[in-house]
Amino acid sequence: MRLRGVKGSRNVEDRRGMRRVAGGAGGIGGIGVLVILAIGYFAGIDVTPLLTGQGAPAEQAAPASAEEQQAAEFTSRVLATTETVWSGIFREQLGSEYVPPVLVLFSEVTQSRCGGASGATGPFYCPADNKAYLDLSFFSTLSQRLGARGDFAAAYVIAHEVAHHVQNQLGILGQVEELRRRGSQAEANALTVRLELQADCFSGIWARNVEGLMERGDLEEALNAARMIGDDHLQRQAGRVPQPHTFTHGTSEQRETWFARGFDSGALEACDTFGAAQL
Repeated sequence: MRLRGVKGSRNVEDRRGMRRVAGGAGGIGGIGVLVILAIGYFAGIDVTPLLTGQGAPAEQAAPASAEEQQAAEFTSRVLATTETVWSGIFREQLGSEYVPPVLVLFSEVTQSRCGGASGATGPFYCPADNKAYLDLSFFSTLSQRLGARGDFAAAYVIAHEVAHHVQNQLGILGQVEELRRRGSQAEANALTVRLELQADCFSGIWARNVEGLMERGDLEEALNAARMIGDDHLQRQAGRVPQPHTFTHGTSEQRETWFARGFDSGALEACDTFGAAQL
């Protein structure tokens, strides 16, 4: 992704610098870590204690490495592209103004108005404070453990969280949460799947509008990322038989399909996952 000429966003809140230095991973092997990450991913819970130990580890300031600083600059620039794209989309397709979110960069753990944020559970968006949260170490998890490699795969993750902010600004998140509270767990999961697939579709719209910044292979990186974080694929990677009623993000095929739909159409109306008879 060509971002050399793109200025970074001003809507970045940097909370990095404090890291846990005790506890470690408790001797958990690579497969064990993957299982724990999957648990956090599916349940939406903070699994940091499982990775760092139950004690109260000391914390100390830790300077950012050159690699991490480069990742932070990359994130800021990608965020800036989402601001440009969604400002245009809101103006042209909705006749309204887009108000961008704040992206919080943190190390290992932090707090949001939606509760604790942990690098172990991956990036997430909190509608209560209009902020997206990202531990930059997730990019390594994405590439090395989940098999979604490339800078555009990382950019897709950022765009997906911003897409949740778009849903929030459109009032979709509030409506879905109300419906989730009324239904069973299986019904709530099904609604969440449609919400996540719509965010994938919105991410595709973003990708369509940054084509001038894309390099050869970028689109495939994004599509591969969508496949690698499908519920069915992650459950298999964690040694489980896929259980559709527990899905909260959609299958690999669904995630790839809806991203591609947004990319091909560029239209918000094409991303109506809630009105779709078949996902």
